[in-house]
Amino acid sequence: MKNILQTLGIQDINPAICTGMLWSDLSNGVVYKVHSPIDNSVLASVEYASSDDYDHTIATAQKASVYWRNVPAPKRGEVVRQIGNKLRENKELLGKLVSMESGKILQEGLGEVQEMIDICDFAVGLSRQLQGSTMHSERPEHRMYDQYHPLGIVGIISAFNFPVAVWAWNAMLAAVCGNVSVWKPSEKTPLTAIACHKILADVLYDNGIPEGVFNLIIGDRKIGEAISKDTNVALVSATGSTAMGKKVAVAVANRLGKSLLELGGNNAIIITPHANLELAIRAVVFGAVGTAGQRCTSTRRVIIHESIFEKVKTQLLAIYPRLPIGNPLEDGILVGPLIDKQAVEHYSNAINAAIAEGGKVLYGGGKVTKGDLEKGNYVQPTIIEAKNSYQIVQDETFAPILYLISYEGEIENAIHLQNDVKQGLSSAIFSNLVQETEKFLAQNGSDCGIANVNIGTSGAEIGGAFGGEKETGGGRESGSDAWKAYMRRQTNTINYSGHLPLAQGIRFDV
Repeated sequence: MKNILQTLGIQDINPAICTGMLWSDLSNGVVYKVHSPIDNSVLASVEYASSDDYDHTIATAQKASVYWRNVPAPKRGEVVRQIGNKLRENKELLGKLVSMESGKILQEGLGEVQEMIDICDFAVGLSRQLQGSTMHSERPEHRMYDQYHPLGIVGIISAFNFPVAVWAWNAMLAAVCGNVSVWKPSEKTPLTAIACHKILADVLYDNGIPEGVFNLIIGDRKIGEAISKDTNVALVSATGSTAMGKKVAVAVANRLGKSLLELGGNNAIIITPHANLELAIRAVVFGAVGTAGQRCTSTRRVIIHESIFEKVKTQLLAIYPRLPIGNPLEDGILVGPLIDKQAVEHYSNAINAAIAEGGKVLYGGGKVTKGDLEKGNYVQPTIIEAKNSYQIVQDETFAPILYLISYEGEIENAIHLQNDVKQGLSSAIFSNLVQETEKFLAQNGSDCGIANVNIGTSGAEIGGAFGGEKETGGGRESGSDAWKAYMRRQTNTINYSGHLPLAQGIRFDV
């Protein structure tokens, strides 16, 4: 592990802020130890930013914003292209660090770095397509159109479960749109953030980019609160729990700023009698245990028609005991640890709550204590037969707990259960009957931001806009036209007539 850290430029104690290429020696004296969930060993330590650190970072970003917004968008895209290439060169090392620090298996760690590379490629193409629209004016000899301008500073607050990909979604799109970014990573996974800034430093230097375009600031929730309240930060993109997102939303709205929120999920897969069960089972297992159930798109609920309920249950119970649990860096492992000891407690509390409400634990339910795994935060992937109305089922638990729920009758009943939670991120249906799948996708169907057919809830591509509804927040990141969130829209009307006609035919003679 130490060799990987050293190669990526991680020190024993790492500074609190970076403004692109320059690492500050300012410090408030608070040092935080970063533990690996694999065995709870200390990987390295980081200093937390002080209020002076924060002020310095914002001032640097403001200065850089004036420069960066005047760089032509295709030139900005060229810088992002080079960043993507640097990430390609460091994919294996950075992917291993993601696994070491967050606990996700190596294949997922490498996949997360690939997601960063993909969004860089997407952003490069986007840098030549920041297009507005031309409209016909109702007034003669007038031209009307809209265009998009940079916002300024974009604040990024990311979560531990995707310690680098979500930053890249935001930072790379923000960059080609002409914005600078200030990133506060999760205090649980700051080392991957530091490594990313070490990697992109050479690109910035080689292109003569001044400090302040990409900024990193390490700290606890106080830094997140400062970003949310800061009128200098035009847009705050926050990923995390619904409780955290509500606080950010209130703080940003109080100053009439812009927020982009990606919050909790309580995602369901509907399996109908017309489903391809082989595909459905595979999707359920990956969705439920991938990243040890710590994705916002993880499958929490499986809503199964009563006629096939026992068959689906039997197939899942045949697979779960065979799932390899262990060190996520080892070949063949499919389930790594939870992020920390507190997450293990939440896992246990959720299972106890489900039992208290009448749920039946079909498999799992405990901490893994076998051999060296006892040192880490490993738990058993768990299956519970439950009802959608249970309070614990209504809540999001960041752990590999899967609730099996039966439905009767027509597809409308399953869709009702799917929608009957406060969250609205991802959803899926497995059916080969077009009437069922079309009803699922129709206006009275899934109320989630993501609705999939014969694909699971987890594993979105960067080409589509990512986000959800209801208590998931309502924002959109990544692909499609999500870039518009990082720009201010302006409508322009040009009069070349020599007269001053008013809209709607209004006459105002003086």
